[in-house]
Amino acid sequence: MQVLTPSVICGSAYDIGYELGSLARPVMSAYMGQSAAWQAVSRWRGHSFVQELRQAAQTVFPDYVAEIEGMAAGMGWPAEDIFLWNCRGELIHNAPDGCTTLAAKSANERLIAHNEDGDPYLRGQCAIVDVRPTGKPGFVSFYYPGSLPGHTFAVNRAGLVQAINNLRIRHPAVGVPRMVLARAVLDAASLDAALEVLNGVPRASGFHHTLGCAGDPRLFSIEATVRRCSVMEVTRLSGHANHLIHDGCGGEEQIVTASSRDRQNRLDELLPGLPGVRESNLLHVLFDQASKGLPIYRDEPADPDDENTLATALFLIQETGVEFEVRQQGELRFKRFVPQESHAPEGEAS
Repeated sequence: MQVLTPSVICGSAYDIGYELGSLARPVMSAYMGQSAAWQAVSRWRGHSFVQELRQAAQTVFPDYVAEIEGMAAGMGWPAEDIFLWNCRGELIHNAPDGCTTLAAKSANERLIAHNEDGDPYLRGQCAIVDVRPTGKPGFVSFYYPGSLPGHTFAVNRAGLVQAINNLRIRHPAVGVPRMVLARAVLDAASLDAALEVLNGVPRASGFHHTLGCAGDPRLFSIEATVRRCSVMEVTRLSGHANHLIHDGCGGEEQIVTASSRDRQNRLDELLPGLPGVRESNLLHVLFDQASKGLPIYRDEPADPDDENTLATALFLIQETGVEFEVRQQGELRFKRFVPQESHAPEGEAS
């Protein structure tokens, strides 16, 4: 087994950002150089909308703006460019960050399983980071070079699990950028605190958040967008691709790609017949390629959304902590039990 060894990062918000940037620095120029998404995002330099997004983030969550500035310094990039990159969901509506997430609940278990789909260039270039902010719970997260942790999948030391799905919202608005908001959730010390983060500020675009927490019997599917924050409790089993599906979502314009539509349809076929809520069954769904349309597990160089499955995460949420596994190309690369720390502070997530 080729092991993914987490990089431990401690200190102030800026210090954490600097270390994240240092991790990204060896690959960032080549990564951005081949990225059509970056070419589109970079055209927004100097735009007033970007300044309004930054002001909204700075007002509510100054620590995460400091992390972005630290990342830029660690990479040797302009801070404006790295802030732009962390607002790509607001600036280009068809951002190439995919994903499929499952949430499952039985009498004895709660599970979250997730395919992280992204730029195929990043295959083998992403990392696991163990971030320990001063005065906050800290977390273990999958990390894209140059992007705030939180918009992929993670577990924090308060036992909170988050997995994110891209939503392609056509009409962003001035508010907190979605990647900043997802990062803020990782500093929440409970499910209720995470819900307050998502409900409590103006949102600039949209993500789907799957949330669970050690010691809490609830699992949530949350579509947090410009217009609303729809919270659905998972009673047994749910699956989500990359478009809005909650009741009442029709009032918000979105892009539904062929891949997202086909993956959601395939989930709707597979999940009702799943023989029990077990880890192996959820992984079987996430590795599925039998669809007549575009598959759940994505490894085609010609994927129409320019995305491949970079990692598959599995979280077994228990009473005292979370068992966390990561697979790449089907092989187990990381496994850790993250105990819930009862002394994790309930302080502000900003």
